[in-house]
Amino acid sequence: MRISARADYAVRAALELAAAGDEHPVKAEKIAEAQGVPRKFLEGILNDMRRGGLVVSRRGGQGGYNLGAPAETITIADVIRVVDGPLVSVRGERPPALSYTGPAESLLPLWIAVRANVRAVLGEVTLADVARSDLPERVTRLAEKPESWTNP
Repeated sequence: MRISARADYAVRAALELAAAGDEHPVKAEKIAEAQGVPRKFLEGILNDMRRGGLVVSRRGGQGGYNLGAPAETITIADVIRVVDGPLVSVRGERPPALSYTGPAESLLPLWIAVRANVRAVLGEVTLADVARSDLPERVTRLAEKPESWTNP
């Protein structure tokens, strides 16, 4: 799995909004500056997130962006799907749409297992979890393994 710059920026923007709470909208410029994200690129991402229902926007001098739902209900997977589509694809297709023959036949259950594990992590962790540095125990255990930090 590859996390695109677009997905990374979207998650970081959503985390800024989660940390800010619901009281005052946050301007795109502030999010861009806080996260070191190009503002124009971020505005396109925020528009996609608005269309996907993850954020709401308000115009005017007091305008900006807020999360469209409580941070406790929005998962990292939700954000990535809105800006990038499916979490796991093979050649641009979702694994269940694939078929293999011969010695490659067992690739399909492998790709399905990969997708299930990605979903299990990204679909379990909410914006609120990350914003308050309180990752689920299972995720923390995976990240604590020394081999998780090295490239083979």
